[in-house]
Amino acid sequence: MSEMKMEYVKIPYVEKKVSRILYGTAIQPFLDGGDGMELLDAVYAMGVNTIDTGRVYGKAEQVIGKWMEARKLREKVVILSKCAHPDASGKKRVNEKEIRADFAESSEYLRTDYIDIYLLHRDDPDIEAGEAVEIMNALHGEGKIGAFGVSNWTHRRIAEANEYADRHHLIPFTVSSPNFGLAEQVRDPWGGGCVSISGPANQAARDWYRENKIPVIAYASLAHGLLSGKVKSAGQEKAGEILDEFAMRGYACPENFERLRRCEELAEKKNCAVSQIAMAWIFQQELNTLAVVGTSNASRMKANIEAMHIGLSKEEAAYLDLQ
Repeated sequence: MSEMKMEYVKIPYVEKKVSRILYGTAIQPFLDGGDGMELLDAVYAMGVNTIDTGRVYGKAEQVIGKWMEARKLREKVVILSKCAHPDASGKKRVNEKEIRADFAESSEYLRTDYIDIYLLHRDDPDIEAGEAVEIMNALHGEGKIGAFGVSNWTHRRIAEANEYADRHHLIPFTVSSPNFGLAEQVRDPWGGGCVSISGPANQAARDWYRENKIPVIAYASLAHGLLSGKVKSAGQEKAGEILDEFAMRGYACPENFERLRRCEELAEKKNCAVSQIAMAWIFQQELNTLAVVGTSNASRMKANIEAMHIGLSKEEAAYLDLQ
């Protein structure tokens, strides 16, 4: 196994280097506002300087803000947060009033006056893409946000937004966070317009990202636990006892269990964990990929970082993806 060493990338309009693995905080103890200080200390010590959160992630922003203030790390940590998620009734909120309200709350909870990377959490196809571009440019111009982009927008809508930005001499969306990983997302796990670029049906989207060199911040990169090693390919009938409803809805299908089986096969061959094979696959794709990893076990984060340095041949990568 290669020595654990974090890799970093440069994202336009972010002054700090950005770790290729982001620590995802849509998990406990962060959601309930529990004591996550030691977990944050541990992953930061491993080189993970970028934290993924969102206005709808319970009390996660409050925990992060408390930690950054206590450790005096605001100028060293990259914060990615998200706004404009639909409300509990499903009402879409991609408008200036709601975006600014979300920013004000996030800023207060994170104890900071700026957010390094700010994403629109969902799309609203009923608004013009250019309207969203104008709002985010205004926040950037006020010094409130650095890089900005989207989560769960299709590549066609991002292209529409960026064409508007180009015509009007504005900053385009420079980062996107869709689902991406070895497993195919066969159904929307959470509802509300989740967008994936995984699987054979989304080749055109991946081609667009590759051609435009837009960083992909992949969420649910281990299929919400299906490829984490907790489930065995030979025990499909028991998967529902181990995985939650979102993982089962979004990723439980015969093709993904076969991908899991092949991960198990290569993991045994390379003397590493199943999750490391799945993570290694992500970082060896021809995309500018970063991955969000949410774990309450620091040792698992260490394994994910080590996976960045596991070699997969093109043939092995294709084999894992059923090609």
